[in-house]
Amino acid sequence: MSRPRATLVLADGTSFEGYAAGYMPESGVVTGEFVFNTALSGYQEVITDPSYAGQIITFTYPHIGNYGVTPLDDEATRPWCRGLVVRELSPLRSNWRSVEDLEEFLVRHHVAVIVGVDTRRLTRHLRSYGALPGAFGHAQVDEVASAARRATGTDGQDYVGEVTTREAYSRGEGDLHVVAYDYGIKETMVAQLASRFRVTVVPSWAGADEVRSLNPDGVFLSNGPGDPAALGAQVAEIGHLVGTVPIFGICLGHQLLATALGARTFKLPFGHHGSNHPVQDLATGRIEITAQNHNYAVSPESLVRGVVSHVNLNDGVIEGISSKEDQCFSVQYHPEAGPGPHDARYLFERFDALLRTGRLESV
Repeated sequence: MSRPRATLVLADGTSFEGYAAGYMPESGVVTGEFVFNTALSGYQEVITDPSYAGQIITFTYPHIGNYGVTPLDDEATRPWCRGLVVRELSPLRSNWRSVEDLEEFLVRHHVAVIVGVDTRRLTRHLRSYGALPGAFGHAQVDEVASAARRATGTDGQDYVGEVTTREAYSRGEGDLHVVAYDYGIKETMVAQLASRFRVTVVPSWAGADEVRSLNPDGVFLSNGPGDPAALGAQVAEIGHLVGTVPIFGICLGHQLLATALGARTFKLPFGHHGSNHPVQDLATGRIEITAQNHNYAVSPESLVRGVVSHVNLNDGVIEGISSKEDQCFSVQYHPEAGPGPHDARYLFERFDALLRTGRLESV
């Protein structure tokens, strides 16, 4: 397949050559913050994860698209990422579940791709210098370079308002009622909750009084994109709920809950994006292999309310907190695992036990 030449330029001036694929915008350039994901499969779930809003995903696995796509694997109604960097985009799909080629899917959803890039070199650069803003496209090299210099990262950015649902909706028929805040909630996350509870998913701007008026047995705080420090209004509402109803948070929801408990967040150099991160549950000693997708984390010295419940064995980052007094807990990683291992799905059972017994214990 003949493709137009394309260029990738990072904000620090580092450049890469490749070819344009997927959707080709009229401007010829897309910008965003470059991050890398190390998962070996599950590219559709990664691409449709709303937590990637504002970012350009570099896949470290070299062969992407070989099993096509299916609506069954969508984590949102559309991709929110700015674009993709791929070594080789497969022209053929081979899977009985697939209904569409990945490139057809990307064109339909207006997602630009640059292929043929030395993704190993790009990943090593991001690992050394951190997640960087930049640009890529089939426009003239000087245009791409100029766009890269103007590109911004996720610091101080609120993307939650873009990805959240506009109207509340319900799922599941359980005997307990959970209100789930949608900061960019993934479909697999909703499915895990709905298999256990009657769930009402509400927009990110829903106030604490509105949530309480729904008479929930518990509140769930979802994943989402951007900088948690930019979400002061959401933190304030969570603060009004803490201590009045059991709460479980995941990823961004974990960061927001920790902030509501008085902690601070900081940006990791290149974040955790993949499906093989070892995490230890400090209460049980159990080690889980986990799926992760986050650029920010909770600062250890800032946590004065609650305790650390889980840690990342690669770099010691806080992966979970809990407060028995406030009947709340959260984890930085993704126990719903879409894609990824299912080692941590017991956390949904822990939430169920908390709602039924009023006690936060290991299960």
